[in-house]
Amino acid sequence: MQQILVVHGADAFATYEEYVDSLKSYEVDLEKADLKKWKQNLQKELGKEFQVIRTLMPNQWDAKYLEWKIVFEKYIPHLRDDLIIIGHSMGGVFIAKYLSEENFPHKIKATFLVAAPYNKDEGRDLVEFTPPDSLTGLEDQGGKLFIYHSEDDPVVDFAELAKYQQKLPKANVKVFKDKGHFSQEDFPEIVNDIKEIL
Repeated sequence: MQQILVVHGADAFATYEEYVDSLKSYEVDLEKADLKKWKQNLQKELGKEFQVIRTLMPNQWDAKYLEWKIVFEKYIPHLRDDLIIIGHSMGGVFIAKYLSEENFPHKIKATFLVAAPYNKDEGRDLVEFTPPDSLTGLEDQGGKLFIYHSEDDPVVDFAELAKYQQKLPKANVKVFKDKGHFSQEDFPEIVNDIKEIL
């Protein structure tokens, strides 16, 4: 059974004051609250030959890299070689940083970075989530690399894609015009790419 590990997105702030300001400006949208997104539908779309493991990372409203690293490493004993990793948004930059700085104990078949910021998210510096200057560790360990970004992403500026392209020139880059921050219910392109690399 092919394992796929999915790391979701989050917000991160340089200061507590920025975090509190974000909470004050947050607006509840009941219509969006119950919408399923592609990450929840991935298991159904891929079928029973796959095991989709969706991580539950701590403090999604104000993520801290060390806390995410601790929890992420708790998943490692449950994983096998030829793993596929998908990081969406903050999950993508977390994976880029982690695999660039740490030795991962399993062989990775492919890594997908979806709408991942590089060092800025909604105009804010990512501070502790910013990857190192060299992404050689990600290149060496990440298997086949895919980077997806949409020109109309309202959360992660499209210019962040160019930073990854400069550091990872061999990555398979897919640019979309109308996927926003990839919050849609279905994501057939990633399903097809996963099936094609097997």
